[in-house]
This record gives sequence, structure tokens and C-alpha cells, in this order.
Amino acid sequence: MTFVVTEPCIACKYTDCVVVCPMDCFFEGPNFIAIHPDECIDCSMCVAECPVGAIVGDRELPPEQQHFLALNRELVEQPGWQRLTARKEPLPDHAQWAAVADKFDELKR
Repeated sequence: MTFVVTEPCIACKYTDCVVVCPMDCFFEGPNFIAIHPDECIDCSMCVAECPVGAIVGDRELPPEQQHFLALNRELVEQPGWQRLTARKEPLPDHAQWAAVADKFDELKR
């Protein structure tokens, strides 16, 4: 099992989860972070740290979020996506975006 970053993270990019990850398996893109599924050890420490509930176990993904498992894998291998090992400030409009649903079209690769 691995954990997956899902749609609520888009355009928010909170990084509280990164600080507690013992494996440093988070990668950062322009407006989203992703978990490297081959590096995640299923410790679940990151889940409680996400203020928008964006991190879910791969076996607990709702049907409409299933594509995020493959997407996390794809994104961590994208050129320009860098390993993230320290907390950063969320994006400037994070509070506004945190309440928005159905924002997949806002994902920047």
C-alpha cells in the first residue's frame, strides 16, 4: 500500500506533510505535491498533517479519485518536479482554493 495526494491539494500545496515523512518521498510541482509510490513505506504519518485531507491510502481512494494513484507516479518522474524535504509556505491563494471542489483542471504539470 502507498499513500496518494489527491485533488484537494491542487492550488493549495500545503507542505506540513513533508516534515513528518521519514522517507522524503514527496515531490513538488508548480501547484501540487505528489508522493513517490515506490518510496512510500505506508507509515501514514503524513495523513493527519494535511489540513485539507488530500492524502489517502491507495486502497481507500474513492472511485472519482482513483486516477490520482497513476498521476502521483507520473508527476514524481516529470522533469522539473523536485524532491521536497522541508516545509514551505502554501500558495498565496491557498485559503480560497482549499474550499474548492472539482479543481483537477487547475493542476499544473
